[in-house]
Amino acid sequence: MLPGLALFWALVLGAEGGPTNSPPRLRLSFQELRTRHGLRTFSLPRTCCYEALLLDEERGRLFVGAQNHVASLSLDNISKQDKKLAWPAPVEWREECNWAGKDISAECVNFVKLLHPYNRTHLYVCGTGAFHPVCGFLEVGYRMEEPMLKLDLNNLEDGKGKSPYDPKHRAASVLVGQELYSGVATDLMGRDFTIFRSLGRRPNLRTEQHDSRWLNEPKFVKVFWIPESENPDDDKIYFFFREVAVEGNPGLGRVLVSRIGQICRNDLGGQRSLVNKWTTFLKARLVCSVPGVDGASDTAFDELRDVFLLPTKDRRSPLLYAVFSTSSVFQGSAVCVYSMNDVRRAFLGPFAHKEGPNYQWVSYQGRVPYPRPGMCPSKTFGTFGSTKDFPDDVIQFARNHPLMYNPILPVGGRPIFLQIGTDYTFTQIVADRVAATDGHYDVLFLGTDIGTVLKVISVPKDSWQSTEGLLLEELQVFENAAAITNMQISSKRHQLYVASQGSISQLPLHRCAAYGRACAECCLARDPYCAWDGATCTRYLPNTKRRYRRQDVRNGDPNILCSGDPPRQTLMEKKLFGVEGSSIFLECQPKSLQAQVLWTYQRTSESLRTQVHLDDRVIQTDRGLLLLSLGSHDSGLYHCHATEHGFTQPLRRFILRVVAAHQVEQLTRVEETQGMGAGAPASHKLWYRDFLQLVEAPGRGGGGPMCPPSWSSAKETQLPSALGPRSKGHKWKHLEEKRKGRNRRTHPPDPPRADRGPRSAAQW
Repeated sequence: MLPGLALFWALVLGAEGGPTNSPPRLRLSFQELRTRHGLRTFSLPRTCCYEALLLDEERGRLFVGAQNHVASLSLDNISKQDKKLAWPAPVEWREECNWAGKDISAECVNFVKLLHPYNRTHLYVCGTGAFHPVCGFLEVGYRMEEPMLKLDLNNLEDGKGKSPYDPKHRAASVLVGQELYSGVATDLMGRDFTIFRSLGRRPNLRTEQHDSRWLNEPKFVKVFWIPESENPDDDKIYFFFREVAVEGNPGLGRVLVSRIGQICRNDLGGQRSLVNKWTTFLKARLVCSVPGVDGASDTAFDELRDVFLLPTKDRRSPLLYAVFSTSSVFQGSAVCVYSMNDVRRAFLGPFAHKEGPNYQWVSYQGRVPYPRPGMCPSKTFGTFGSTKDFPDDVIQFARNHPLMYNPILPVGGRPIFLQIGTDYTFTQIVADRVAATDGHYDVLFLGTDIGTVLKVISVPKDSWQSTEGLLLEELQVFENAAAITNMQISSKRHQLYVASQGSISQLPLHRCAAYGRACAECCLARDPYCAWDGATCTRYLPNTKRRYRRQDVRNGDPNILCSGDPPRQTLMEKKLFGVEGSSIFLECQPKSLQAQVLWTYQRTSESLRTQVHLDDRVIQTDRGLLLLSLGSHDSGLYHCHATEHGFTQPLRRFILRVVAAHQVEQLTRVEETQGMGAGAPASHKLWYRDFLQLVEAPGRGGGGPMCPPSWSSAKETQLPSALGPRSKGHKWKHLEEKRKGRNRRTHPPDPPRADRGPRSAAQW
């Protein structure tokens, strides 16, 4: 069975497969975020490619690398541009780049790719330099009150092995102890990819050159420094990348796989072999897949896009959240989470070995030399003080066996969140651990290639060991669709910073007021940032004791949580009138996109309430209920309910009265002869004529066989006194006043409504 079909049946049958696609509970547009929810933006004129972001909580700054510029922004409000530094490529480099056949304006410029904190006063920055990589030390000061940007252009250094040549290539690096570890292409053509160490006092090291067993066309994603023990000599650097599999079946062609590679920080290279090369480099496969059904093959998400390291109480065991995509017979993205214990277990497992007549990759069963390849020279695991002291058989084994046989599986054995068949792909991920009343929850923010951010929480499914992802929000953080290239999160300030090619956006991590004004709505949101305080849905503060604070992220059950609350505000009611044979629309749309709408009908207020029967004449849409060819039997009370997570709440109530067309005409004649007097001008009939033309001509203004939305969405509609009592302040009142004014001025009647078009909701 094809992998795509395996996933299809897993989703359809629900046989231990991943969760099906679900809409976000709340979807907010760029305009809504900007006007109501604190979205801020930043961009420089005639500048693009905001890929490098450095969040500095101590200085309260967000440093941004872009085309020919470095900017320093306030973490509290990025719209306040405090400092901007121009850093273009020299003219001679641009001309040389152009002679090599590159675009003078799109490629032959300096794209800033690296921003790393170097010491208390300086950053280490690198750029492409018009295909001439260059790096330097950027002075930023150490006081939040005195931000500065100063780069000594006369004291720059070669950026080869640190920054890519090509602006289309992604840079992945980390600076630890004033040493830079980077995964990058070290040549102009972008063919010699390497894991490189530079700066510092120790010798520069790199991976074996032109050896596909080590690296095979890699695309580096992220680099992290993770301690191994209390002894700093055991510290390791972990590289995350995707590459073409060397262990794949040649008959399947090029197969992309995701990897995690490790090296020891105190690696000095070999003495006689692997001189100035890594001797501790190992790599293993990262697996993120949905198990197949009835023995069918798994559906693998093989293309690693981004990784976020979420710290825990044990700094040696952070959680690794990663986003993947796939380009098989379907389009999809997934989120998998990994534990460092599983990563270390894979690197302590068997090595992959190619042997046999068919040169198949198998688990190595021979003797593994001592010290075990991949171990760091330290007193923790042996007596070797340096990799230069390793025996030759250890070095030779490390050269020929960089790949581990066992893959690294995600926690729970499957993705915690996935989306299939959508028009977007995950590109970035950040996470935040949030304290709630019933425990701690990981909130994930997923960036996409269309400029949206998905807010997802990981909640227990059957037990605390089995979790699933719930999609809370879908946020359009850019005005135009643009791939998100970088994301940074500030848990201290509760802010998210998102970069794209064209601009940067900043928005809060939570929008509690957007969930609604009732306890049930706040509870159903299941947002660990928010809680019901007795009056509003507001920010949850763990250290604040409030009597009425209520929150239930795990279950989200308002039946228990909100049972003692006073009744919700008066249900919104509309009185509507329709004419037999015409159509009418009852508009009702819940705030939550995950809610199911249920319509009920009562002939009278005393009769039993029944569910509305849907057919070709009664049609339910995403925005409400459409009734075609109205008849007298349609008169009655219509109730709109929202059902979500086992909880049902009423939303709106409609009172519909259907009258015959001849009755309205008869009422007109009665009013002319009795209510207005025989000598009344013809203009006195216009308000009835307005009504008739509105309900009897559904094609005007509405574009179809239904009343215009302006008619059905009015707060309240009522016919004149002949059809029922007329209340003070009613929407018909201004028509009465208009009629009386005409009597005083003896103006001629207005032209027929057909020439003027239907009235808007405001006019009614």
